[in-house]
Amino acid sequence: MSDVGTRNSRPLSPHLQIYKPIFTMVMSIVHRITGCALYFGTILMVWWLVAAAAGPDYFNFVNDLYGSILGRLVLFGFTWALLHHMLGGLRHFIWDMGHGFGPQAREWLARASLIGSVSLTILLWVVGYAVR
Repeated sequence: MSDVGTRNSRPLSPHLQIYKPIFTMVMSIVHRITGCALYFGTILMVWWLVAAAAGPDYFNFVNDLYGSILGRLVLFGFTWALLHHMLGGLRHFIWDMGHGFGPQAREWLARASLIGSVSLTILLWVVGYAVR
């Protein structure tokens, strides 16, 4: 019963090519990306724990790998993804409580999650190196 002409006249579902990207939309997408990145970071953490259980030689190998410039860059990115996703989760929790739906509140929460995640990541790494 469906005619090709009527099928083409139906409205399209909204997608990224229709909407102009706004900051809150980008932060929502980044929240999802960081959630996926945390799976990779968890695998790295499990690898480190398995190396610790496997013995000192393998543990030193993994520690040397994580201590390299590339390894530290990946761990820095994992730290940021973890903190950004956590703050994004707090933003969603605020929404679940029925607050922060106004345009200015949404924008403020999105900016706060980005600024907070970058600031906390840098602070955590500075403290980590200072204590070390």
